[in-house]
Amino acid sequence: MAARMMRGAVSVFVVLVFMLAGKAAVAACLLGMVQNQSLLHRAAWLADAAPKGTVRISFLGHSSFLIETPEGGTAVTDYNGVNVPAFTPDIVSMNNPHNTHFTDSPDPAIRFVLRGWKQGGGGLAKHDVRWKDLRVFNIPTNIGEYGDPRGNSSSIFVFEIANLCIAHLGHLHHVLTREQLLALGRIDVLFVPIDGSSTMTHEQALAVIRQIGPRLVIPMHFGFFGSADRFFELARTLWPVRAEKGSTILVSRQTLPKSTEVRFLQGSAF
Repeated sequence: MAARMMRGAVSVFVVLVFMLAGKAAVAACLLGMVQNQSLLHRAAWLADAAPKGTVRISFLGHSSFLIETPEGGTAVTDYNGVNVPAFTPDIVSMNNPHNTHFTDSPDPAIRFVLRGWKQGGGGLAKHDVRWKDLRVFNIPTNIGEYGDPRGNSSSIFVFEIANLCIAHLGHLHHVLTREQLLALGRIDVLFVPIDGSSTMTHEQALAVIRQIGPRLVIPMHFGFFGSADRFFELARTLWPVRAEKGSTILVSRQTLPKSTEVRFLQGSAF
């Protein structure tokens, strides 16, 4: 009798896990099912699907990254029409209406163009799209800037793939609120601006990393004199910091660092 009850409980648990995996924000972000080993990396990105169970991340420059999934889904962050791959991505995010972070003339072949601010006045930008094995949603930030308490001027975009959650902080100007942290859920890989001036100070950037607690931090937005050096000196007192040899890495649940590490990818600063 006890054995039958145990088997029944296990079956219910398995069913619930599979049901949840099909819902909005479960798998990696909220369950945090991450194992820990060393990180794999590659020297150059390819225009093909990432190996099964992995995500291929390539630094294109400034704050633009190419994200490739096992089923061949592709996304580019802060798509500005300049730092772009050699092919048309499926999804692009534009965190902030600044000319190095967006374009008014995206390739019409792009399936989803996601802007991180509300066009045409107040309100909050809201996106939650799925394509192949990729889900992308946003969390509005910089609320009430520029005299508009109803709107937001930037967003964090979260990319869910292969039981990983990857967050791009965009043009964030502040530490996160409790509500924003709850909306983020579990974040495994974090793209962080480290210019130290036009987004957050270096101290604020470090505070946001501590708030989120990712396993892997990838700096961006550092084409400003001395910004990368300053961040490096501060960050290395808290976590391991190193520079990768290339612009591309492969990440999976099994290959994440055991605790927070900072990895600089090679690429154009602007």
